[in-house]
Amino acid sequence: MLKSARKQGNQGKQEKDAEGRMPLVEHLRELRNRLLKSVLAILVITIIAAYNFRPIIAFLLEPMLSSVGCLDGVVTQRNGRPCADMTANGLIAPFSIALKVGLTAGVVLATPIWLYQVWAFAAPGLHRHEKKYALTFVAVGAPLFLSGAVLAYKILPQTAQILLEFTPDNVRNLLPVDDYLDLVTRMVIVFGLAFELPLLLVLLNFTGVLTAKRLAGWWRGFVLGITVFSAFATPTGDPPTMLALALPIVALYFIALGICLVNDRRRKRRDPDAGLDDDEASQLDLTPAALGATEPVAAPAALPEQADGDRRRINGYDDAT
Repeated sequence: MLKSARKQGNQGKQEKDAEGRMPLVEHLRELRNRLLKSVLAILVITIIAAYNFRPIIAFLLEPMLSSVGCLDGVVTQRNGRPCADMTANGLIAPFSIALKVGLTAGVVLATPIWLYQVWAFAAPGLHRHEKKYALTFVAVGAPLFLSGAVLAYKILPQTAQILLEFTPDNVRNLLPVDDYLDLVTRMVIVFGLAFELPLLLVLLNFTGVLTAKRLAGWWRGFVLGITVFSAFATPTGDPPTMLALALPIVALYFIALGICLVNDRRRKRRDPDAGLDDDEASQLDLTPAALGATEPVAAPAALPEQADGDRRRINGYDDAT
């Protein structure tokens, strides 16, 4: 009874397709599960960081205070440039600040987890020998995101100095901490995701969606798009800050292009018809070696002759049977 019930239960389960194909409903369910796991990971780290927000917020405020923070309550620093006082406005402002600090730390520190979920969602479309790159994807993606976050952190002092240069004379700057954290969070997330662009291109190439030849043909558009994106992503839009974001992304784009070229060559060696379109016919090689013959094909034997030396003729034609 138990064995028959198990057999019926196993038969009732839908077997996984060897190529990772599944209905649309299954794709949506898979996307929901991956997003839920990513959100839960970010939420757990956010809660932990919110309870220990003081060291984190001190780390985030250090660039601002060291570059444009007011000294001893004076309006200007020693170099004569305007400064800013960091303030917390309102009764619930400290609580909201703790949440923002925790959320920023949660998104950054949970990078390996949600990057792995992105890969796991795309992995069913890969071949079996390509799924082994999951750890490589996470091992490369997490440092890329963190590199973008570190770059955003490093250019914050320059950004603050440029923005405060517009302060009128004899005017004191009061900078709410929550507004400053909004700026930090936006820059960290935008810079981190921008550094994931080459990894996304490599992923599309490995899944067969984007070829290296097509990617190379778009290089002018990519460079222009990255430059325009950098102008809007940076708060000031000044050339030094914009180039600080654009140049690393352009360099990573060309590195990704080189990886895609190597992958396409490797794929072409294994499958010569991999680069053909769906409506393009492949070149057929009908030689015995291409058809799998291991021994040379013997020449056709001559037709058997009759005893009198003549071939049998029927209606004027040789009888090939």
